[in-house]
Amino acid sequence: MKNVYENEMNLEFWSKSSNEAFARIAVAAFASQLDPTIEELADIKTAVSEAVTNCIIHGYEEQEGNIRIRCRLFANSIEIEISDNGKGIENIKKAMEPLYTSKPELERSGMGFTIMESFMDEMNVESIIGFGTKVTMKKMIKMPEESEEETALM
Repeated sequence: MKNVYENEMNLEFWSKSSNEAFARIAVAAFASQLDPTIEELADIKTAVSEAVTNCIIHGYEEQEGNIRIRCRLFANSIEIEISDNGKGIENIKKAMEPLYTSKPELERSGMGFTIMESFMDEMNVESIIGFGTKVTMKKMIKMPEESEEETALM
């Protein structure tokens, strides 16, 4: 049985680096409905920043295009999909290796996917050359201890 989500947000914006902060804050504001800790919110913001930056730097390179974010809230988690219609990733496994970068001339650290994986509970990358890339991330939001106790008593 598939989980039914409780709320959804869709956001689309141009692939300008100035929009990275907007995306991060918009997703954090939406996630705040789950009452996350400051640390959980920081994790979400960092992962979103990395994914959006990858779309801008690697997906569209010197061109501009749309970046889409779809967020879905469940009872105690958020699922975030960030996608572009850029050039796609030739070798996802290689791209996800720590310190690998296809843009060493830009002094990129090659840690984007590693950072996303470490800050989120689940991450999946899908990509088709010439059609774009979609990163899906999920973060569990801890329930406050009081709520867990109340739930156990019911």
